[in-house]
Amino acid sequence: MSPKLTHEILLNNQDEALKLLGRNGELRRRIQEETPVRIVDRGARIVVIGDPPHSNMVNDLLNEMLTAVRGGHTPTVDDIRYALSEVRAERVDELGSVLAEPSGALHDDISIKPRTRGQREYLDAIESHTITIAIGPAGTGKTYLAMAAAVSALLHKEVNRLILTRPAVEAGENLGFLPGDLEQKVHPYLRPLFDALYSMLDPERVQRLIDREMIEVAPLAFMRGRTLDKSFAILDEAQNTTSEQMKMFLTRLGAGSKAVITGDITQTDLPDGRESGLTQIQKILDDTDGIAIRRLSRSDVVRHPLVQSIVQAYERHEEHG
Repeated sequence: MSPKLTHEILLNNQDEALKLLGRNGELRRRIQEETPVRIVDRGARIVVIGDPPHSNMVNDLLNEMLTAVRGGHTPTVDDIRYALSEVRAERVDELGSVLAEPSGALHDDISIKPRTRGQREYLDAIESHTITIAIGPAGTGKTYLAMAAAVSALLHKEVNRLILTRPAVEAGENLGFLPGDLEQKVHPYLRPLFDALYSMLDPERVQRLIDREMIEVAPLAFMRGRTLDKSFAILDEAQNTTSEQMKMFLTRLGAGSKAVITGDITQTDLPDGRESGLTQIQKILDDTDGIAIRRLSRSDVVRHPLVQSIVQAYERHEEHG
């Protein structure tokens, strides 16, 4: 049996212990369920006891959580889940500062806050680049964070309008074969974009902005032949674009515009033999000035913890055939 290693973490007050270990100790329980260590609350200090590798890991994790607490953040069970994945991958440095990063104001009481290191790098890229390409699995915040940045730019009058689009690939963009008028035909494919909008602005305000043509939500096919000046354009589900569609979208950008392209290259619905425009763009534009490519991973999944497990299970299946 390997000797136990003890670490002590000194606290300023009992409130720090409460935030660090969770109300009723739920964060401590989560850590102890995931690692073979004991975490003891001794008032002015927390003691971590376990075999050297795990004791060191949990000590690093709790010190980063303490940095977050002292930066004004109250850790959650999701934060602990994310922190455990990061320390296991030996990416613990500056984790506390990521979690403690203040929310950025969008407008009035609307705010946005990255919840992982990958999300912070993604938002930084949107801020500093004309075109940002975000590739990653479901639940990593690709669309939501892009929408937040776009809404912020619109409400702060950095752009005059938002263009939100995605390919209606399930219908082959042959919308005439679908029942109903144009709005009824395209709405099912655009619903996720509306959902993201409604999570930031009330539906009445969204409708007013649409009526004033400051927000446009439309299938990708509707972008052809246009020039988008002073606009923030989001192309969602870009793994379902063809190379021709991707080129068409990129060449729509006009003066004072910005674009974010999001997608998951493992979820392509294109017919067999068609290369995804999102896959191709990584090769063509990887070293182009003004364009950032950010790859989010399962560690950036911020939905229900089960989503991360599902993504991981599919990755294992694809690796082993």
